Amino acid sequence: MEKIKKIKRLILREKIDGYFIPKNDEFFGEYVSHYNDRLNFISNFSGSYGFSLILKNKNYLFVDGRYTLQAKYESGKFFNIIKLEKKLPLEIQNKKIKIGFDPKLITRKTLNFFFNNKNCIPQPLDQNLIDVIWKRKVYNNKKKFYFLPKQSIGQDFRIKIKKVVKYLRKIGADYLFITASENNAWLLNIRGKDTKFSPTPHCYILIDKNENIKFFCSLEKITSSFKKKFHKIKFFQISDLNKILSSISKKKFIIDRHTCSYYFEDVITKKNYVLNFQDPIYDFKSVKNNIEIRNIKKAHIYDGAALTKYLFWLRRNFEKRKITEISAAKKLYEFRKKNNCFKFLSFPTISGSGPNGAIIHYNATKKTNRILNKGDIYLVDSGGQYEFGTTDVTRTISLKNYNKRIKKIFTAVLKGHIAVTNFKLKKNTTGSSIDKKARKYLQQKNLDYAHGTGHGVGYFLNVHEGPHAISKNNKIVFKEGMIVSNEPGYYEKNRFGIRIENLIYVKKDKKKLIFDNLTMAPIDKNLIDLNMLSTNEKLWLNSYHKKVFESLKKLMNFNEKNELKKACSAV
Repeated sequence: MEKIKKIKRLILREKIDGYFIPKNDEFFGEYVSHYNDRLNFISNFSGSYGFSLILKNKNYLFVDGRYTLQAKYESGKFFNIIKLEKKLPLEIQNKKIKIGFDPKLITRKTLNFFFNNKNCIPQPLDQNLIDVIWKRKVYNNKKKFYFLPKQSIGQDFRIKIKKVVKYLRKIGADYLFITASENNAWLLNIRGKDTKFSPTPHCYILIDKNENIKFFCSLEKITSSFKKKFHKIKFFQISDLNKILSSISKKKFIIDRHTCSYYFEDVITKKNYVLNFQDPIYDFKSVKNNIEIRNIKKAHIYDGAALTKYLFWLRRNFEKRKITEISAAKKLYEFRKKNNCFKFLSFPTISGSGPNGAIIHYNATKKTNRILNKGDIYLVDSGGQYEFGTTDVTRTISLKNYNKRIKKIFTAVLKGHIAVTNFKLKKNTTGSSIDKKARKYLQQKNLDYAHGTGHGVGYFLNVHEGPHAISKNNKIVFKEGMIVSNEPGYYEKNRFGIRIENLIYVKKDKKKLIFDNLTMAPIDKNLIDLNMLSTNEKLWLNSYHKKVFESLKKLMNFNEKNELKKACSAV
């Protein structure tokens, strides 16, 4: 591939042994604009997470378990695909090598984790080598930042600022440098149009213990009314950030080690001290208040109605007309768009039938696009952004598939899903203990899945949000108001994929903490082996479906209501 050859020539010019290419741009958000997706440019890999290491004689693409199959299909011709859970970059070499990188696109924490080895010597470069060879038009996004409407705000921004300042004083910090756009959005109750699937505003905030705030962004995105609303905040161009950070000395900083680049951390640490604390906004933001939970429930009813109508349409039509994975995803989008509260998708819809369902984060293309056929099972993972909530839901449905083994596996996944919702939360419950319960019934069949069981979800923000999660190593304690996905699954290469995903939240019930469902959409009973369900599991399924019916019936027409009644009937 000519692009790789050009990079290798630049590697020789820079007198380094290799070059590191991450997925993210300088704002470290989940989704990157196509003109900033340097990893996709060099490797053809389209997944949301991964990075490449190009050496003089070898090319590596590192991905996690969600993307191993996808990476092989998209990039396997020119790259060695490495699963991160098995091997890190520092483990691929046994001799000293110098690795070049763009200091604005990687954090020091990530750098130390991937290259903390006497054989790997990281070398920051002034110029991004991909940008040298990639001649493209960079779109100048001038779309304005905006405020959340009053009815969507859970807490006034002034209260949030005082909360942050109180925290700074408590731990003895002078400054918090907020580099995660999602955290800035939360702090000021603002949103933007800088990424396709998340309403985040690309900006940085510097706040001190005396409530002085400096806001850095492209000033073209700021209106006079925006400035007026925040009259105590000083606004600057992003290009002024280096100068202002450099002017501060002998102060104690908190930085976000997930999103503060090596470049800016270097500027700060030259004259200041960085405390060993994380940006507290991640914790503040993870706990939704009563207003936010009430709004999120409304978003899920609207979203569940759209998804359910779509699934009914699909069942009625897949044998009558040619429906493909791509046309099916477009149809689901049309159902969502009918609701005026819907803004846009929260991530690219995963629409996979048969063997494509086995690719965990599958993205249908013209080349891979399958027709939905009788006998397949079909996996659709999708979500919407509403001004009062973010949704994420997966349903696996039978297209008249009667395979007994598939039913047994689907039921094992369902049992794990129910076990998560019914998990008895204690004061110190973390995601790692819940994750074990989710996998239990699959592991009894020597089966498992290569992804976490659940991730946090934002409030009209990122569909994936930390710090809590249901995964093998997550140690964050669950608190009232936290939202998390519940999505066990199973994937058999070249055959099928199964996933059942609801969003659930932690609520207080008679002084106890329990999980309660937010997602409202029927689970396909045609794929359930009822003999495998206990009495309590059947009661859970019937109770859930009764709630789905009551929540959605008003949004259905006469025929859809009859279909809903059947889909939600007791087992």
